[in-house]
Amino acid sequence: QVQLVESGGGLVQPGDSLKLSCIVSGGTFSRYAMAWFRQALGKERQFVAGINWRGRDTFYSASAKDRFTVSRDDDKDTAFLQMNDLKPEDTAVYFCAAGHNMDYGSNYDYWGQGTQVTVSS
Repeated sequence: QVQLVESGGGLVQPGDSLKLSCIVSGGTFSRYAMAWFRQALGKERQFVAGINWRGRDTFYSASAKDRFTVSRDDDKDTAFLQMNDLKPEDTAVYFCAAGHNMDYGSNYDYWGQGTQVTVSS
């Protein structure tokens, strides 16, 4: 059974940085496209960033581009989301997802339980 576990969330101030991690077990990590989504309270889940299964291509939402960086370490079965210059509007539960194809929607086979990121002064 494939499992995804996110970590690295927390409470930070505007302008701070956080690095989220997502470790995958029970599957062949190197064969998965990995993505990060977020869901703010009362809002729909939205795509943040993604990286394809060879790590050659990365994809970002307009709000994440230039501030966030998605990466992966296939030796550690882990995907990362480096978030810089965080803003209050980045506050949300962040989820990682794994699938066989990159998708800007929610068409992924496996999901983590989410990690809370709160940006507040």
